[in-house]
Amino acid sequence: MPHTPPPAAVLFDMDGTLVDTEQLWWQAAAELADELHHSLTDADAPEVLGQAIEHTAAHLHRVSGTSLTEAELATRLGDSFAGKVAAETVPRPGALALLASLRDARVPTALVSASPRRVVDLVLSTLGRDWFAVTLAAEDTPRTKPAPDPYLAAAARLGLDPASCVAVEDTPTGVASATAAGCAVLAVPSSDVPIPDGSRVTLLDSLEHADLALLGKLTAAPGV
Repeated sequence: MPHTPPPAAVLFDMDGTLVDTEQLWWQAAAELADELHHSLTDADAPEVLGQAIEHTAAHLHRVSGTSLTEAELATRLGDSFAGKVAAETVPRPGALALLASLRDARVPTALVSASPRRVVDLVLSTLGRDWFAVTLAAEDTPRTKPAPDPYLAAAARLGLDPASCVAVEDTPTGVASATAAGCAVLAVPSSDVPIPDGSRVTLLDSLEHADLALLGKLTAAPGV
């Protein structure tokens, strides 16, 4: 059987993919929603999970009718989330082992997050900065996920065609961003929000089951 080469690079989402922060983000949003007399339910999940702070702040502004501005809500969300991340950052199962195998194989990696830089830096202080050749936060591109900008920027900084890269994501928003950029996608859902099928989207239940061989197959040309 011919050897399948690894992808040119692997581009990782952060929250819910590499670290178990999606629940912290949900808690921050739920606590603020409670103050605004709105209880978050599953119906709110698409507007919270995987979304940028500004998007969720706009959603809470709409559903609550609060007199606070969207900017004020975004500031409060950001402060709350940053505090929770600083207190508790836990790697997802299999995340560190996969990063180590990519480093050993000399496959470059990038961190591509929709979180603000201050949250990304908090996570990196625990997870380790040296895993990644490139890190991108919400402020680093004109548009964040679900627009393709973050993944296009990550590939460009690595000097690579996005089609030769695998993006690892956990939410429909992130998958939409990576797909629009032209990346192959490994989706490891962190919630019950369904991820739509796609010709270059592969679902896996845990990063513990991801390895170089699988990642290589995702970017291999048809017939390889």
